[in-house]
Amino acid sequence: MIRSAREADRPAIEAVTLAAYEQYAAILPPRLWREYRRNIVATLADATPEITIVAEAGGALVGSVLLQPAGADTANPGRGTSSRLAHPEVRLLAVAPSARGQGVGRRLMDECIRRARASGTAALILHTADMMSVAMQLYEHVGFVRDARLDYEVAADVLVKGYRFPLTLPSPREGSGRETSAGREPSRAAGLTR
Repeated sequence: MIRSAREADRPAIEAVTLAAYEQYAAILPPRLWREYRRNIVATLADATPEITIVAEAGGALVGSVLLQPAGADTANPGRGTSSRLAHPEVRLLAVAPSARGQGVGRRLMDECIRRARASGTAALILHTADMMSVAMQLYEHVGFVRDARLDYEVAADVLVKGYRFPLTLPSPREGSGRETSAGREPSRAAGLTR
């Protein structure tokens, strides 16, 4: 079941997200992993239930994602600035390791697209990195397209890549994956938690 989060879900959301992202501890340099983990925890602590979507199976929370609305303020610690999102942004998609391969991530992404489309915005964006290759495959399969204008670096040799889903396309199950029109999103640096 896909639903909006409740305040009582916070501990389970943090646990699922940290379990899902723990695999990157072995890939990233220790200092960068510690910063990344702190950023994940801080981002989740600031996230309201209204922007958090969860997946539940058998009464247990098995996945979550944040859907930041257009107009939300976003910090850019790498540049010491902040900006407002021109389009909604998917953040911290997480599926419990025990629930992977069951379509949970796809259902969460479909819900993000549905909600963004209902808001009337022209596009939905997200950020990811090469170390998240399975997630990148999902995003591309759903119909997100690379948009290098959204890219930024968080450390030497760590490029965070921007993706865009033009909401002028058919719904995710019908989509062609081809971009037709979308406004330009300013580039920003806010860590890997995209």
